[in-house]
Amino acid sequence: MNESPVLPAHPKHFFMSQVIIGVHGLGNKPPALLLESWWRSSMKEGLRLGKYKFSLPLFEMAPWSDIIHKTSQDPSVEDPESPYFIDEKYVEAQPDFHPGDYSTRKKVVDFLGRQMNRVFLNEDLTLNYSFITDAIISRYFSDLEIYYSEIPLETNGGLATYREVIRKRLLDKLIEHRKDDIMLIGHSMGSIIAFDVLTFLAPEIRINTLVTMGSPLGLPVVISRIAAEMRQKGISDTRLKSPPGITGKWYNYADILDIVAFNYRLADYYDENSSGIKPVDHLVVNDYEFNNVRNPHKAYGYLRTPQFSAVLNEFISSGKLSVRERVMQWVLKTLYPFRKSPARITD
Repeated sequence: MNESPVLPAHPKHFFMSQVIIGVHGLGNKPPALLLESWWRSSMKEGLRLGKYKFSLPLFEMAPWSDIIHKTSQDPSVEDPESPYFIDEKYVEAQPDFHPGDYSTRKKVVDFLGRQMNRVFLNEDLTLNYSFITDAIISRYFSDLEIYYSEIPLETNGGLATYREVIRKRLLDKLIEHRKDDIMLIGHSMGSIIAFDVLTFLAPEIRINTLVTMGSPLGLPVVISRIAAEMRQKGISDTRLKSPPGITGKWYNYADILDIVAFNYRLADYYDENSSGIKPVDHLVVNDYEFNNVRNPHKAYGYLRTPQFSAVLNEFISSGKLSVRERVMQWVLKTLYPFRKSPARITD
């Protein structure tokens, strides 16, 4: 992949503000401000459970569900049969939650994940048996089907695809904060949107930390779509790469029961960018439950996992460094800009 050179931060950025930007996943969502509040509460809960002292910096969502779903879910709707009823609200973790032992499932998932990509993907990352994957997307992932379609959408500037309008929401947010220290969190389909924007639209915008949660980026149909867009834009690499603007870390979190993140080993499919950054894959326990029904794909559970909370605290604390510590950090990045970040699975 042709990448713009990634240069170390200039000393004038020692006092950059920190911002966390979230991109939600599939399906209709509550109003943007409420969803943003619930994400913020989830992260604060994780920091509190981890006994971390730092408070959350600025957090903003780049919401997009309203582009596809014209009427948001409504917290005042009490009828469970209504399409606008919120059936999974933010709730704090239950103290008696027991994750169970899924070591056997992990072995099966790891085996099937590797075999699935061998069956469905050719060496050039084109897709085999597309009629099967198209049927699955149409049945279970309608938002993703619309995202990948060429269906026109009327906008103030004329006609555009849903994909273009959805991506622009995140692009505008990144441009707004391009001079800040950014942690970007993509959950579920939001991780696809984040990857696409960072790769195709904003490769020059620096991202301190990319976090993907419950991500389908390892699924053959998604890999093939990314590769197809690379070819369309004249990028000739036969391997996918981490977005060029990531300069710190890319953490990928998945619960072994999360079927959306079935093929969770992103480090197997996404090579290093020019800064030596590639996904660091972690298996975690998503403890989200609502009315005694567990959902291992829910963002609120991912956002309070101990593994993510530790990374979040590390990001926040880096903004509290002294001037001397920041100078040393800049010197290290200047002298050693291509330090490797080992890819690993942490169970």
